[in-house]
Amino acid sequence: MTATDTPVSALQAPGPKGRIVLSIDAMGGDRGPATVVAGMARSARKNTDIEFILHGPRAELEKLVAKRRHLTDRVEIRDASDVVTMDDKPSQVVRHGKQTSMWSALDAVRAGDASVCVSCGNTGALMALSMMRLRKLPGVNRPAIAVLWPSRNPQGFNVMLDVGADIRADENDLLQYALMGSSYARNGLHLERPRVGLLNVGTEEHKGRSELKAAHELIQTASVAANFEFVGFVEGGDIPGNRCDVIVTDGFTGNVALKTGEGTASLIGDLLKEAFKFSPLSRIAALLALTSMRRLKKRIDPRRVNGGVFLGLNGPVVKSHGSADATGVSAAIKLAYQLALSGFQDKIAARVASAVSLAQDAAQRETGTE
Repeated sequence: MTATDTPVSALQAPGPKGRIVLSIDAMGGDRGPATVVAGMARSARKNTDIEFILHGPRAELEKLVAKRRHLTDRVEIRDASDVVTMDDKPSQVVRHGKQTSMWSALDAVRAGDASVCVSCGNTGALMALSMMRLRKLPGVNRPAIAVLWPSRNPQGFNVMLDVGADIRADENDLLQYALMGSSYARNGLHLERPRVGLLNVGTEEHKGRSELKAAHELIQTASVAANFEFVGFVEGGDIPGNRCDVIVTDGFTGNVALKTGEGTASLIGDLLKEAFKFSPLSRIAALLALTSMRRLKKRIDPRRVNGGVFLGLNGPVVKSHGSADATGVSAAIKLAYQLALSGFQDKIAARVASAVSLAQDAAQRETGTE
């Protein structure tokens, strides 16, 4: 394990009372601020080391917080009158969104008042505002969104990035994704030496676009110094598999894979329900399998792994599903807490700096060869 990837719990970013402070956008989710506050209360009940800065209409939020005893003396409310809706264009929000709860939530991280921002709001607007208010880390060309994907690995999940921050990625971007993804896996999944795979149309080294072949060489070179194992090219079937722990791809491919996976999981769930309702005998079988089915449902429940992490910015941002219920919001808050507790931001910055250095060295070698 490298010095820049100390295990979770080794580092803290405490608030005024020794607690970690998270910045929460109360607005923008499909279910409204009541659900967000309910998720905060669940997290506060389970973890006494969290405090919150909550952003939105003060009068409305004060009433909701007052009903949750676990939030007593643990929430600072910052008044923000406007809301970023799911239909708002990112460009409009960047120009006219200064009074929104999303803008206010990001500014709390920018000012150093909170460690991580959590929002259920419009993904495009959140990424655009995050890049404007927090700025990209030096050397980062394109930030990435990383998600946890249920897998056959012992840890239960794989990390995949990018899943939609930007539809393009060249070889240097993919190298940065590999470094940031391995750091996320090391700290979020407690893997000392993550295995990284580069998503392609085949595992043979001669397959794929030119930038994938170039990225293959860059990631292979970086793997020793960055303390991860590069397994080479992987295919779509490896995303939920056990061949690697981190899947690197561009945002277009990653987003298509993510939405396809979500749709397939929903279809399988519906087909299982239909199958168990087919006959009296199948209904009896459903009752006999109830415990196993509940275990399976919990295992693949997207609410329990809710939260895409924006990587490559000067401050962590966790994007919760817009339709998340209280369980989903609580899961996103838990993820944000773990990132803050691990000192994850400093480690990502170190990884990006190493990627920039590697790219510069490679360019110098190529120039020298020419």
